[in-house]
Amino acid sequence: MSTMNILIAGFGGQGVLFAGKFLAYKGLLEDRQVSWLPSYGPEMRGGTANCNVILSDDPIGSPIVNKPDCLIVMNKPSLDKFVDTVVPGGMILIDSTMIDSKVERDDVTVYYVPASKLAGDAGFSTLANMILVGKLLYAMKDKGMDNVEEILKHVIPARKMDLLDINKKAIQTGYDYEA
Repeated sequence: MSTMNILIAGFGGQGVLFAGKFLAYKGLLEDRQVSWLPSYGPEMRGGTANCNVILSDDPIGSPIVNKPDCLIVMNKPSLDKFVDTVVPGGMILIDSTMIDSKVERDDVTVYYVPASKLAGDAGFSTLANMILVGKLLYAMKDKGMDNVEEILKHVIPARKMDLLDINKKAIQTGYDYEA
């Protein structure tokens, strides 16, 4: 993989920016060039949020992802807005608990993961974002679950370090989910 352009989108409060930060830090640990660009409406919680992440072996010219190789969507408005921007051969990961429609494109790989339901059933209802990240790590296949704990130790604030283990469980849940 030379360059991977990732767009994560949903409502504010769904952990879109945190998921992007996790993937960006993963790229840093893999000694890659990294760009992380958050974008959210003024409402923040409940407003729209998206995050552009670029992982590359080469220098990155622009932090903006217009044509993602990977789209992670956590709500229907985000799917509607970005589904046609994914490059042919790319992948789309959908929280199918929140989005009941199907992608009509046949030139992308789509993973329907009931991330919100899985998170709620497992007792970590706010971590649907990390379940989708886990599924992405599975789909990427290159380094999989390498360094997950180390990455989490860097992106979880010190005052919330008690959430380390449930974040690891959420990522593992997504990684193991048969989509």
